[in-house]
Amino acid sequence: MVDELHRLDAARKPRSDVGSYRVPEGTRVYAVGDIHGRPDLLEAIRGRILIDCGRDPPDHRIVVYLGDYLDRGPNGRGVIEALIASPLPGFESIHLKGNHEALMLDFLETGDNIEIWLFNGGRQTLKSYGVEVSDLFKAKPDAALIRGQLIDALASEHLEFLKSLRLSYCQGDYVFVHAGIRPGIRLDDQKPFDLMWIRQEFLNAVEDFGFRVVHGHTWSPHPVVRANRIGIDTGAFDSGCLTCLVLEGDGYRFLRS
Repeated sequence: MVDELHRLDAARKPRSDVGSYRVPEGTRVYAVGDIHGRPDLLEAIRGRILIDCGRDPPDHRIVVYLGDYLDRGPNGRGVIEALIASPLPGFESIHLKGNHEALMLDFLETGDNIEIWLFNGGRQTLKSYGVEVSDLFKAKPDAALIRGQLIDALASEHLEFLKSLRLSYCQGDYVFVHAGIRPGIRLDDQKPFDLMWIRQEFLNAVEDFGFRVVHGHTWSPHPVVRANRIGIDTGAFDSGCLTCLVLEGDGYRFLRS
């Protein structure tokens, strides 16, 4: 990954128009936004991807999942199981790490910050693994007990999957991350925290990065297209709409569940 980021850093140059961002010839990239515990929407969008790809199959097909598979929605476990057990046939699959996966992994490792995770939707993920948690505002959660129960309930394949998630991915003139990048910082110097958590400093940036960033993390009713970024988190857990960005040549379009 460092080599990919270094390549883009070295090649970055001003773009005269948004159409000058390209993916390699013969390649089609499908980028899927934040799923947040909705395996039903994941199944729906993957069905649309297969139909779309079947109409005019490219030589190289890639699906990039932008992270936040867990929390808020009712079945984070089901999402992880589907991503592991049922990859799209004939596709290269890239799984990025979102801030919600980071929250769960941090809790599993240290037992700390249980209140933060629960406040951000962790209760739903725990319940999907069979771990019940009392109302946060009625009783202080027993972090050690919850952690032990989650460790017992979590399949080893799920833990390995979560630990294997990538922070970024590059294809052509595009960089895929969960949240964004910090402007003014070289790609290979970006901090993991920013790639998973950054908001306004990135969202408000108007500078030409020399590449285009595809991201999720910040919810909008519709995809957000800017000259330097495309955001595709459409709040699937609540809106029922999971968005997929399709990149081919110098064009882009969207599929929606």
